[in-house]
Amino acid sequence: MNHVTVVTDSVANLPADVTEKYGIPIVPLRIVWDGEVFRDGVDITPQEFYVRLQEDKRMPTTSTIAPEELLQVLRPPAEEGKSIVAIFLAHELSATVDVAQKVQLLAPTLPLHVVDSRTAAMAEGFVVLEAARAAADGATVEQVVARAQAMIPRVHILGVVETLEYLRRGGRIGAAAAFLGSMLQMKPIVGIPPGHGSVIGVARPRTWKNAIEQMLELMGEEVGERPVHAAIGHGAREEEAHALAETLRQRFDVRELYITYFTPVMGVHTGPVLSVSFYADEE
Repeated sequence: MNHVTVVTDSVANLPADVTEKYGIPIVPLRIVWDGEVFRDGVDITPQEFYVRLQEDKRMPTTSTIAPEELLQVLRPPAEEGKSIVAIFLAHELSATVDVAQKVQLLAPTLPLHVVDSRTAAMAEGFVVLEAARAAADGATVEQVVARAQAMIPRVHILGVVETLEYLRRGGRIGAAAAFLGSMLQMKPIVGIPPGHGSVIGVARPRTWKNAIEQMLELMGEEVGERPVHAAIGHGAREEEAHALAETLRQRFDVRELYITYFTPVMGVHTGPVLSVSFYADEE
């Protein structure tokens, strides 16, 4: 019997069939657009978001949730007698971890264990998925937390963005700003190294095609010949995402592969993007 529920936020980008299979509650973060608040992936779909992002001159912002809202997600599994492992995106990128820690103070009897994934998107999703699989196998809450923590130093995410402007406006650019400087006529590759927590600049190719190829080369340097688990994340680039997935299958020993939209909360900070989150099996 599963005695542990693994919870995450909408930024983890986990496919719906995965969250349903493992019973993973999703905490939707918030978008504020022209005074209107949208729950990520609930009140606005990724498709709707990226269309509006291209057409609306007013820039959206993001917001995390209040402790009381998080409690509404956490109470049902607790009332079922389950321990909760809440895995959220890096605290450098969002206050969600801080909110969860406040919940621990507000409800000290809640069987809550908070894990900072130190990453985002499906890199975060893979940490969540590892924990959820452990829980499904009947692991104790301590074992589930340990499995999540062990995955954090293994997951990578690399992405090609049209422009750094969205990251700059949202204050999420971190070390990428100093590294990349002027991005005129470049398609920057950015990423979050394992356990790093912040977006960094990786490379400065001049064309989109070269950027995708270089991103794959960087992935190859990390995984070598080992079996790999990967997820393609995209913002309004579905056709390219499927093409990239096929390339991954041809070039790597892919054991697990997903294609997901970057959720609207992520799209606020990246704009149009094509990314790959991945980790290799241990030797």
